[in-house]
Amino acid sequence: MIIAPQWIGDAVMTEPLLRRLHARGERLTVGALPWVAPVYRAMPQVGEVIELPFQHGGLQFQARRSIARQVEGRFDTAYVLPNSLKSSLLPFLAGIPRRVGYLGEARVGLLTHRLKNPRNKPPMVALYSALSGESDGLQDDRPRLQIDAAHADAVLARLGLERGGYDVFAPGAEFGPAKRWPAIHFTELARLLDRPVVLLGSAKEADLCAEIAHPVPGKFLNLAGKTSLADAFAAISAAHAVVSNDSGLMHVAAAFGVPQVALFGSSSPLHTPPLNDRARVLWLKDDPAYQPPLDCAPCFERECPLGHTRCLVDLAPERVIAALSSRP
Repeated sequence: MIIAPQWIGDAVMTEPLLRRLHARGERLTVGALPWVAPVYRAMPQVGEVIELPFQHGGLQFQARRSIARQVEGRFDTAYVLPNSLKSSLLPFLAGIPRRVGYLGEARVGLLTHRLKNPRNKPPMVALYSALSGESDGLQDDRPRLQIDAAHADAVLARLGLERGGYDVFAPGAEFGPAKRWPAIHFTELARLLDRPVVLLGSAKEADLCAEIAHPVPGKFLNLAGKTSLADAFAAISAAHAVVSNDSGLMHVAAAFGVPQVALFGSSSPLHTPPLNDRARVLWLKDDPAYQPPLDCAPCFERECPLGHTRCLVDLAPERVIAALSSRP
């Protein structure tokens, strides 16, 4: 059994681990929160997805014990991917004999096989893949997602979209505004594009997407908060290109191999890059011509500590157009 992370981007980054486990003959069942479950349904190596009825925050011990009773005796091994105490409770309560994970919140007794947390931040794919216990790398360790073509075509028909005939913008970032390219920049970028633009995001990002779309009537199809994650996957997989912040949907686009431009500000592409040969990363920290240098980046803060967010405000839409033109 796999206990999945709670964030979409992290879930995508676990795919090489699951591919490795499947290749050596393990049958994979993933326990995932409902908003992450569609990621694992897009991984063909996963045999079953159990949606876990847990909420953010709180131990929710009774709910975890109830699920543990339902799966008791079904599994020999559990891979606990999050580092939290509560994530390791279910496998422990279910009596799964072998429980693998990183040392975390006082959970030494809950895991039987414990890895030390690395001091520096390694790439997330490598962090998760190490839980397999194998040191050799996959020939291709880039996350890969797949979606049924007939389902994707049905979604596109319902939305009135044609394959390759539109671009996707994912302007949100769950972590906070320090990771979000300004709304006005997304609007100006749309003015420079010849194709219509689909806006994707959660219900929390509906107002942001409405702000982006309002100045250019008829240019956008705003689906923020109006479509399932599985349908968003279909829209991303068939897009001409995707432009996003460092977010979960950035990793989804990468896993589908879609041409994309990824915009980084307060975070670092050295830690969570889009693992896609067709991706272009824009990060002013990496630009020697940008002056004065961004000594403050990456700060990994939710909001800019200095109040200016130069790392994203100064990233002009014209730079994104150039990156889209130069992508493979």
